[in-house]
Amino acid sequence: MKNEILRLVGVLALALLGGFLGAWLFAATGLGDWRTEAYLLDNPEILPRMAEELQTRETERRLAQAGDEWREPFPGAVLGNPKGSRTLFEFSDYNCGYCRMSLQHVQELIARDPELRVVIKEWPIFEGSDVAARMALAAAKQGKYAAFHDALYKKEVADSQTVDQVGKAIGLDMERARRDAQGQDVTMELMRTAALAQDLGFTGTPAWITGNRILQGAQGTERLAQAIEDSAETP
Repeated sequence: MKNEILRLVGVLALALLGGFLGAWLFAATGLGDWRTEAYLLDNPEILPRMAEELQTRETERRLAQAGDEWREPFPGAVLGNPKGSRTLFEFSDYNCGYCRMSLQHVQELIARDPELRVVIKEWPIFEGSDVAARMALAAAKQGKYAAFHDALYKKEVADSQTVDQVGKAIGLDMERARRDAQGQDVTMELMRTAALAQDLGFTGTPAWITGNRILQGAQGTERLAQAIEDSAETP
């Protein structure tokens, strides 16, 4: 009984000490100062900037944890200048309406900037999109990724029939393409992209990465251009 009482007293003492330390830290950092509260009330516009800075730091942390291997494109799955000095990564799905809408924005960016490299990360999240993503990577192995990518996005839906029609229209060796689409390298690429998207907290397509900045959803030409410019200026 005596030991139980002593242990209870010890726990209460630690809790009390922790409370004192917490209160001291709260006051020492200025967070508990009425002047801090008054400043925030007088300058509420600082709160969105604080939230943006927090989001930026969290993004940088997640990208750092992901390493750099994912930045290497699947061979041939690149739009624009394959050796460009500026890179935009797009996570997309051929049955995503916002991705289809973003095609024009990406094309405008490429037309403006001869140094822009757009790396497409195939992320089939809609029903039936897996066959389209696989055929796109198979087209990349025949050097016809851009032609397949652009042509398929001009269709209303990316189902098996449409994928075959587009493949034939751009001159793919369909027998080879169907075989390549089921290859281990294609499967591993799709698995790695899905895992990366999950690690980065993406909730849908399209999603974008440029430098250490992440954008989600359709952005439009100007916002993407600004993000690319900002990332180029960031050391």
